[in-house]
Amino acid sequence: MKYTLATIERAGKALGCVEIGDRFFPLESADSSFGLPGDLMALLRNWGGHLDALQRFADVCGNKPSGGISSEEAKVIAPLLYPDKVLCAGANYYDHLVEMGDPTPRKESQRLFFFMKPPRTTIVGPGASVQYPLGSQMFDWEIELALVIGKRSHRLTMDNALESIAAYTIAIDLSARDFNRAPEAFYKFDWVAGKAQDTCCPIGPGIVPATFVKDPQSLTMKLSVNGEVKQHASTSGMVFDIREQLVTLSNIMTLEPGDVVLTGTPAGVGMASKTFLKPGDRIEAEIESLGRLDVTVGPSV
Repeated sequence: MKYTLATIERAGKALGCVEIGDRFFPLESADSSFGLPGDLMALLRNWGGHLDALQRFADVCGNKPSGGISSEEAKVIAPLLYPDKVLCAGANYYDHLVEMGDPTPRKESQRLFFFMKPPRTTIVGPGASVQYPLGSQMFDWEIELALVIGKRSHRLTMDNALESIAAYTIAIDLSARDFNRAPEAFYKFDWVAGKAQDTCCPIGPGIVPATFVKDPQSLTMKLSVNGEVKQHASTSGMVFDIREQLVTLSNIMTLEPGDVVLTGTPAGVGMASKTFLKPGDRIEAEIESLGRLDVTVGPSV
């Protein structure tokens, strides 16, 4: 039985759930014989040890079409509350490099680099209202395939890198482009001001176990603003593929269960056309096999 993992809020409590169709089955409702924890972060801390029981629980839930909690009753929130790290690859699609001013990008001339977002203040879930950064005039969108790490990983290789991934999800990397640049300063860039604004990392709607994603390097991605398609591409357009990203990261730092890795964005960002978000805009991000993540842009707070 294919399933997604999600987190819902019920009576003020966050519940990790198995999602099948339009029904949510709280992990805490599983018989004690399954040995499943009630939240997804705890589940990820022993991902390999829980996988078989998780599949058995999903199979049981799949035979209860009227069981669980309906989508109409469920308030879906961010699936992971909260990872230790959110790591983001920059400038990692060929077509995005072209639209940003590199007419003939070659892999040999690129350097894979990452920045970080603070998880507890940037992560929000589906249906959230994201805060417009105070004073910004260049608030931009980026759809990204996100990896969820499933085991402690250090010095990964190209042969075993994918084994570190527990699941995949959708992320929207929101950026205050005007805050990201500091042309008057020697260092020229300010990644914290541009990328670490509150609520600027929507993820979800759930996380899809890696076993259900046939080829993460060939997934269609689409982002729309107010119904107008802005980005439409495939994850095959990455400069550095998923394995290369994980090898590089695990040589810099140890990756921990639940860590989230955003893998870059394709062409179609607002910066290229000087078209930016404003309060009231609705963003819809879709990735094949992973669902759709919708958020709205709220006022500055």
